[in-house]
Amino acid sequence: MSTQMLKKICQAIADKKGMNIVTIDVRGVSNITDYFIIAEGNVDRHVQTLADAVEEIMGYKPFRAQGREYGDWIVLDYLDVLVHLFTPEMREKYQLEQVWKAGKIVSVSIDYGKVLKT
Repeated sequence: MSTQMLKKICQAIADKKGMNIVTIDVRGVSNITDYFIIAEGNVDRHVQTLADAVEEIMGYKPFRAQGREYGDWIVLDYLDVLVHLFTPEMREKYQLEQVWKAGKIVSVSIDYGKVLKT
């Protein structure tokens, strides 16, 4: 997965007002994927909207998706990247950044100015 694609996913989340977006490189730490993108929405419906935005920017459905029926933690599996979208409470409860702290944070620039334009 290119850093450009990671940026597009993060930008799509930010464009829908997703918050606290973190990208973690877990190559060499995990054998299930290369990257995690972790972000949050305000409430379950917002998290579902973020998932829709990711699917739209990717242009195809994920290999596997879980959590859409509840919306408090949605996982979109694109094989090279797992996108975890949480409500704030669920993100705090599971603390994936701590679970995968052996991974490296990837700096992905997001154009928040673009988000503010309508």
